[in-house]
Amino acid sequence: MSFSNSGNTGGETVIPSSDSPSLNGVTAAIDFDEPQKSYSLLPKQNSEVPGELLEVAMGPHHPSTHGVFRMDVVLDGERIVKLKPVFGYLHRNHEKIAEGTSYLGSIPYTDRLDYLCSMSNNWGYALTVEKLSGFQVPERAEYIRVIMAELTRLVNHICLVGFLMQDMGAMGTPLMYAFREREKILDLFEAASGARMMCNYLRFGGVRCDLPKGWLDEARKVVENFPRFLDEFEALLSGNEILIARAQGVGVLGKELAVNAGITGPMLRACGVNYDIRKVDKYGIYDRFDFRVPLGEHGDVFDRYMVRVLEMRESLKILKAALRDIPEGLIVDAKAKSRGLRPKVGEAYGRIEGPKGELGFYLISDGSANPYRYRVRPPSLINLTILEDMCLGLTIADAVIILGSVDIVLGEVDR
Repeated sequence: MSFSNSGNTGGETVIPSSDSPSLNGVTAAIDFDEPQKSYSLLPKQNSEVPGELLEVAMGPHHPSTHGVFRMDVVLDGERIVKLKPVFGYLHRNHEKIAEGTSYLGSIPYTDRLDYLCSMSNNWGYALTVEKLSGFQVPERAEYIRVIMAELTRLVNHICLVGFLMQDMGAMGTPLMYAFREREKILDLFEAASGARMMCNYLRFGGVRCDLPKGWLDEARKVVENFPRFLDEFEALLSGNEILIARAQGVGVLGKELAVNAGITGPMLRACGVNYDIRKVDKYGIYDRFDFRVPLGEHGDVFDRYMVRVLEMRESLKILKAALRDIPEGLIVDAKAKSRGLRPKVGEAYGRIEGPKGELGFYLISDGSANPYRYRVRPPSLINLTILEDMCLGLTIADAVIILGSVDIVLGEVDR
């Protein structure tokens, strides 16, 4: 594991469906060498022990798929020979709805993309509208945005670690430890925005309301105590022999494939690729903060776990500096108009380094009160596209923790 102070850019086979040919209840074997899908009732002959391939549908109601997500897995015994992710069970028409409502009216919908990270979602959308409209964000509002985004990163990563341990069989304790700390941050979100998860807090050119009296002091207490919790959490987990045996060398993702597939966030950095949009684009005021970019060496499940743990420590550095230096002043651009906003004709793409990777919004304005085109680039969807590559040749038990290490939320996969 290493750190960087900079961020540099850097034949499908059809799975048989449930109505595949069978005889007297015997599942048909599958010959993947044929150009078209072909089924045979004869045992497979190219393995040491003759047998049949078995197709298993994991999900969409499987507790280890982290939502209504399905993996069509083809198994040779316990080994995975084919895996097809199946999306669409949670499709909510997010983008088309946004094209039929006002720019302001879409902010609450962004909360519901990655519903663990509503503050970050708000920022990505607001940033894009600000590019279209030319609004300037006041100094105090920029600091508030950074504080909320990094608190969100802590919430996301600590939940990911808890869920990953649950997937490995560590029932209860790590996840409850994670949720205990998450509750403290959600209390801060509730005090600032009125909501714990669907915060609807950011506005074009700033934020909706100023921080209440005493909020900054409470935030400093949470940030001051968080390293002690991380030390305790790492002592419990990082050297655990079961975690090491299950995670090291499992689900390896190479640099070249990661870059070519458009993978971003901790998934990409665990492969050793030095790319963090906070360093590359320097959006907001991130160029004022001194933080490093953790990098993995092997691109396996363990590196993805460690990168997120180390990113939490770097987020704490940013939070301490932001809470120390936040000035008084306006919280929204005086010229900003949210209701009835009609940006000039044009297009814009805004992106942020969300906790899961690059979250981007693409908008086309035709001068009317709602976007002509509205598209989201969600990291969860893009990062899922290489799931099969990480699982081939491994066992079905490995697939569960590999999926857990990708860190998905179905709200932004299906939208």
